[in-house]
Amino acid sequence: MTTSAVILEAIDELEQTFADAIVTTEDDAAGGVWVSISNVPVGPAYEQESSWMAFQITFPYPEADVYPLFVRPDLRRKDGGAHGEGFQSVPWGPRGENGTQLSRRSNRLDPALDTAATKVLKVLKWLGKQ
Repeated sequence: MTTSAVILEAIDELEQTFADAIVTTEDDAAGGVWVSISNVPVGPAYEQESSWMAFQITFPYPEADVYPLFVRPDLRRKDGGAHGEGFQSVPWGPRGENGTQLSRRSNRLDPALDTAATKVLKVLKWLGKQ
């Protein structure tokens, strides 16, 4: 399947938003793409300063939410505590790689405002407050 113009625009926006990172994509064979962004900050509560972040942009985008998002499987809190609600260790993506799922669904999705880039920024802000 060919990647739609709106998904290509979303990838371009991600590359502009995360200009200091490497944004890679892989077709999902269903009209969407898997996206991975290298080296995003995870916040002061974690032993690691940064992680990759991965997610799928599905073919009905922008009407479909970018959900869930995944970060490194070894993400650990500095205080040794457990992750709170919304975290789960699961395989993700086309190769079933290990990751930490961040379950942050957009309940009132507005396709005109809630782009893939804004979703990633919202989740990173949430992650930084955990």
